Amino acid sequence: MHLAAHLSAVDGTTVRTDTVRTDTVRTDPRSGSRSPSDFASFERLARTAERGLFDFLLLDEGLRLPEQRGRIRDPDVVGRPEPLTVLNALATVTDRLGLAATADATFHEPYELARRLATLDHLSGGRAAWHVRTSSDARTGENFRRGGHLDRADRYTRAAEFVAAARELWDSWTPDGTPRPFAHQGRHFDIAGEFTLPRCPQGHPVVVRAGDSEEGREFAASSADVLLSGRWAGGRPEAGRAFYADVKRRLAKYGRGPDDLKIMASAAVVLGDSAAEAHERAEEIRWQQLSPQNALLTLERIWGVDLSGHDPDGPLPDIDPVPDPRLDPGRTRRDRVATAEKWRALARERGLSIRQTVFEAGARQSFVGTPESVAGELAESVARDAADGFVLVPHPAPGGLDEFVDRVVPLLQERGAFRTAYEGATLRAHLGLAEPVWKG
Repeated sequence: MHLAAHLSAVDGTTVRTDTVRTDTVRTDPRSGSRSPSDFASFERLARTAERGLFDFLLLDEGLRLPEQRGRIRDPDVVGRPEPLTVLNALATVTDRLGLAATADATFHEPYELARRLATLDHLSGGRAAWHVRTSSDARTGENFRRGGHLDRADRYTRAAEFVAAARELWDSWTPDGTPRPFAHQGRHFDIAGEFTLPRCPQGHPVVVRAGDSEEGREFAASSADVLLSGRWAGGRPEAGRAFYADVKRRLAKYGRGPDDLKIMASAAVVLGDSAAEAHERAEEIRWQQLSPQNALLTLERIWGVDLSGHDPDGPLPDIDPVPDPRLDPGRTRRDRVATAEKWRALARERGLSIRQTVFEAGARQSFVGTPESVAGELAESVARDAADGFVLVPHPAPGGLDEFVDRVVPLLQERGAFRTAYEGATLRAHLGLAEPVWKG
């Protein structure tokens, strides 16, 4: 199987309408330094991931602090440094670990980003990856000259053309080191000139895409090397298998084979010496991740109104949701009303407060148990084609990954489910991906 570690752009919980994302909480004293720019934290996480023979470390990009109705979503939320800069530094303290940076295709430009990714690939000896993100956030757009945001369809067409243009730039030098002019003309980009860097050590940086939507699946099938899926959120292996089969089927129409795209599921792991201890730890972590303020903000995304005056330890609002596409553009009013009624019924039945209701309705960690049981579940999931591997969000970060590497990885190796040594020097070698054919 393939394994990666993921460190998000901000600390605290990402607010969603019906789940609570599993993320690190910097106020946990086990997190170590509370400074988001403390390089020692990044270095420790990277060294641990490499010690565990992970394929890559993924860092998110935070172009604007998450907010709702003009309020920062959680007092614990602080921005992290720009990921490519951090990864270039991590290239000097690691030898084999892949280095993946999230970079938004909505706001960056092909020449600028392709050059920075190629730089990382050269400095790391062929270990760079680009997690292609598309943004629907108009507030983030305010930080850029373009401003505003793109419609959903335009975000995907721009991203697809962005990736194609970047690959043209990476291919503008011949494999023997001869530079050639490039020119790209399309709907979103019209660029021409000369690229400043020779062809990357692994041909192209690995392209990673996240998304479970129809557009995300098709984009990955046509253009990505790795697809990150959230279908395992809350531990639903049947959903993972259906998703895996659907995406793999799409590859043939693009002339690609099943092994040309690796599907890796986002997963949170909580370990204990017994099943009971593991579940107790999992509950404790989820309560840490759901602050009172974030519980209210989660409700606001469903109800569509300002609930800041409500007591998070009090009852749910007795008003019906109102449309507010700024908070959750993917939800209709009917969806909101149905969710509100479901949550009210849960709260009435069990006598729950706002925070307790959000806690009970939110997603659980994917794998909770002893090291032996977790290793068995992970190995079985890959053997049954539910995923090619997993992207782990350690809690707390950076130290939370050590326990998995020390207690689970050896068991996976004993089962023959995970490598016992790196067999190549590049990220493509780790993932079993062929170097792209030069199309100069």
